[in-house]
Amino acid sequence: MMISFKKVCLLLVVLCSTADALHKVKSLASTVSSSSSSEATLVELRGGALKERRGKLPVIKVTTEGASLPSHVFNLVKGIVGVGVLSLPAGIAAFADAPSAVLPATGLITLIGILSAFGFFLIGKVCAYTGATSYRDAWGKSVGEATSWIPAASCTLKTMLACLAFSIVLGDTFAALLGTARNPTLLMLTGTILLPLCLLKNLSALAPFSLAGVLGMGYTFVAMAIRYFDGSYQLPDGSLVTDVAEKLRPAFGSNSNVVSSKSLILVCMLSTAFMAHFNAPKFYLELKENTLQRFNSVVSLSFGISILLMSGITMLGFLTFGKSCSGLVLNNYSTKDLWMSGSRIAVAISLVFSYPLAFTGCRDGFMDILNIPSEKRSSSVQNTITIALLSVFTFGAMVFKDVSFVLAFGGATLGNLLTYVYPALMYRAIVKEQGRTEENRAVLVSMMSAGLGIVMGVIGTKMALQSLA
Repeated sequence: MMISFKKVCLLLVVLCSTADALHKVKSLASTVSSSSSSEATLVELRGGALKERRGKLPVIKVTTEGASLPSHVFNLVKGIVGVGVLSLPAGIAAFADAPSAVLPATGLITLIGILSAFGFFLIGKVCAYTGATSYRDAWGKSVGEATSWIPAASCTLKTMLACLAFSIVLGDTFAALLGTARNPTLLMLTGTILLPLCLLKNLSALAPFSLAGVLGMGYTFVAMAIRYFDGSYQLPDGSLVTDVAEKLRPAFGSNSNVVSSKSLILVCMLSTAFMAHFNAPKFYLELKENTLQRFNSVVSLSFGISILLMSGITMLGFLTFGKSCSGLVLNNYSTKDLWMSGSRIAVAISLVFSYPLAFTGCRDGFMDILNIPSEKRSSSVQNTITIALLSVFTFGAMVFKDVSFVLAFGGATLGNLLTYVYPALMYRAIVKEQGRTEENRAVLVSMMSAGLGIVMGVIGTKMALQSLA
């Protein structure tokens, strides 16, 4: 009974430390939004008509049609909280082994979530000021068209790493479910399921299955909580702990020092976990009555909820297995565990049907990099590139079996650029071009965030590569 009481107290402390995440995210975004509150005087909505009120600044177009705020929040949370969250416990294990490490780790999750929300909001604001409709378009209309290929290529490469991570997780998950060897299972899965799905020309029928990802994460959170509180994996007499390989059994110590360069592995993994920024223009444009204040509310609520969900799953995984947390925490659980088998099934279904959606964006971006014009993108060309890319991802997943490395490396490099650096550069450029001197303080904050992202990226890349040794 005493053990359960301590567990409850620890979980309550962590949850309380993240309960103000919604407020903090909204306050930071409001710092930028309030500096341009006068923009409300630029437009007047009467009978659907927009009338310019003053100055040479562009009109911020406020749409009367689009998605409601609640549905936008749900969709953005769905886009943020994915399978990558199941690797975050390993991020804590990279620098600590004491249960108390969940406290500073939750602080890091909250901080990175706030900074990511800030970058997401900045992209929407650039779109509001320029009329841009995509990440690349936002860069082109702020920094310059000549270099717009840089963020476009970064988005494509980031999507490629996401597909690689999906393949790694699918290999682990199906091997555990079927009780077969990992690499042969991955080859069979790629050839019989993923390839036919990725060759489809119309993926609209697969879109509803993305809901399985949200439901799967919710179920996984519940299942992990049940196993944490019932002590099934507690040494030495947990009912399921003996079914787990020795290297994956719980292991705890006394080190909880977050002031370590190794903690940047978790930070960089979080840059990937919160990554949804290439869709920021879409979320701004498709929001009904898309004022910056309403967009701020969407961003604040979505990232705040995501912070809480990620914190919960991360601390449950680490508090159950400690230093032994696998790159995919589901691997730590027994294959005989019915609760976690259900989680593996949910994750598998979600990834199988969301894989082609991510892959299509990756393939199209790759053809853009190769400068293949749309009129030459015949079915045969697309099929050839599909087979080639899918082969690369499958081979990569057979070689790099630790998904936490892929997430950490991708976050340290492309994730930090897309989340912190590029949004700040776009925002600074458009503020200077349009003479918005009242926003200079917000520009300073954004550039400080970009500088922090660069420092985290350099050190985090080094630490991620060292983790392979």
